Amino acid sequence: MWQEILPGLRIKLFMTVLLGIGYPLALTGICQVLFPHQANGSLVTAGDKVVGSELIGQSFTRPEYFEPRPSAAGADGYDAANSSGSNYGPTNQKLIDRVKASIEKFRKDNPEYTQPVPADLLTASSSGLDPHISPDSAQAQAPRVAKAREVSTDQVHRLIAQFTDDPDLGLLGEPRVNVLKLNLALDRQFPRK
Repeated sequence: MWQEILPGLRIKLFMTVLLGIGYPLALTGICQVLFPHQANGSLVTAGDKVVGSELIGQSFTRPEYFEPRPSAAGADGYDAANSSGSNYGPTNQKLIDRVKASIEKFRKDNPEYTQPVPADLLTASSSGLDPHISPDSAQAQAPRVAKAREVSTDQVHRLIAQFTDDPDLGLLGEPRVNVLKLNLALDRQFPRK
C-alpha cells in the first residue's frame, strides 16, 4: 500500500515547493528586476513622501482638487482592504438615492457646469478604487478647480489634456485621467494662493 501512496505524496510535496515557493519567488525576482516600479505598487511620491499609488483611487474633497469616482470600497469608501463595488442593480432604491445625492452635490459644487453630469462621477467602479476619471469628468470640474486656484479655466484644460492617457495600445479601453497625478500637477504648477 505504501508503494502506491509514497509516489503521490512525493509528487505533491515537490509540486507544493515548486509552485508554492519556487515559482512565486522566481516571478517576484524577475518583476523586481524588469518592472520595479510596478512590482512595488506603482507608488507616487511628492518630494520624499509617498502620497498614493497610480493604481488605487483616493478621496479628494477640497474645491481646488479634482474629485474621483465615488467609491463603494469599505464603509467610508476608498478602503483598499475592502475593494468591491456596491453590487446594486439599476432599479435598487439605494443606488438611485445615492446617484441623486451625487448629482445634487455635483451641481452644488460645480454651478458653472450645466450639461449632463458624466456617469463616472456618479457611479462607482467594480473595484470601488478606480484611480481614473474620464476627460469629460475632468473638464466638468475644471471651472471649480480654476476658480479655487485663481487661474484661468484654459490653463486647467491644458493640464487635463496633458494628463489624459489614450486607450492602451490605441484601442483597449477609453481615454482616462489619473486623478492623483492631475492633482499633484496642479499643486506643482498652480499652488493655491
